[in-house]
Amino acid sequence: MGAHVSGWDVIWDFKNVAIVGSGALGMYYGGRIAEAGGDVRFLARGDFDALSHSGIRAESVAGDFHLPRVEVFRRPEEIGPVDLVIVAWKATANGALASTLPPLFHEGTQVLTLQNGLGNCEAIAEIVGAERVCGGLCFVCVNRTAPGRISHTAGGRLTIGGFSKGLPGRAEAMAARFREAKIPASPTDNLLMAQWEKLLWNIPFNGLSVAEGGVTTDVLLSDPKTENTIRELMREVVMAARAQGIPLEEALVEANIERTRPMGPYRPSTMIDFMEGRELEIVPIWEEPLLRAREAGVAVPALEKLLDRMIVRLAERG
Repeated sequence: MGAHVSGWDVIWDFKNVAIVGSGALGMYYGGRIAEAGGDVRFLARGDFDALSHSGIRAESVAGDFHLPRVEVFRRPEEIGPVDLVIVAWKATANGALASTLPPLFHEGTQVLTLQNGLGNCEAIAEIVGAERVCGGLCFVCVNRTAPGRISHTAGGRLTIGGFSKGLPGRAEAMAARFREAKIPASPTDNLLMAQWEKLLWNIPFNGLSVAEGGVTTDVLLSDPKTENTIRELMREVVMAARAQGIPLEEALVEANIERTRPMGPYRPSTMIDFMEGRELEIVPIWEEPLLRAREAGVAVPALEKLLDRMIVRLAERG
């Protein structure tokens, strides 16, 4: 079971894990847990054949790994109930949550979503209950380079928090599970603040990489005008968060810009989706933060302009 109660203490024991979405994030984090000896079961769509035949191969700054054999399935019913479900697919696939999650759950199952943006925990909570849901923020540069292959070039840190109070110790136990797999992970008691802190980077860099027609982060920072736009967008995120009682620090603006410079020609995930003709996570990363800013009475003209530019680019792409 995912947990059992002894007196007033809850002991979490995530013996088996299902990875829902075996793209770059799912293969990296699930692969690390499997590499450390964990019972990991991958739910895969497009990469099913590659994972079945060749497993996962990762080139990583934290150490390359190759898992020639992984447990991979096409349907959640084939996986069955597990202790921990990690949702690692893009939010654009969330319409399938209602049919995917229930077959993976027993009475103690918990779910951790690694998805970007806002509203994902709410979508999962509607299906399984808020007390079962945690959110994870991934600060990592990892891309899928071919079926079953990933490139991890920087970062990897995870911040994990409960969507609701629920039972104690869940986020701590999940973070410990990742640390066992040599992934830096820590719990937070303020998931919403961590989500807005992640948006501070995602909104400008992912958004402008598309609005500029498909360019890498080094190109964005090479143009002083675009760099100023990045700062403007970040400051709007800080203001919107503060208006909702989320104390983001102004210093995060420069810190995020400076940590991006050494990444070189990094391709944000939304840029990759745009260039490859896939649907973008417009709602959780840009529209929902914009809606919440407006509801808090904060003007965010740079964010509005960015969203308009992205929609035009999508229309041009067809």
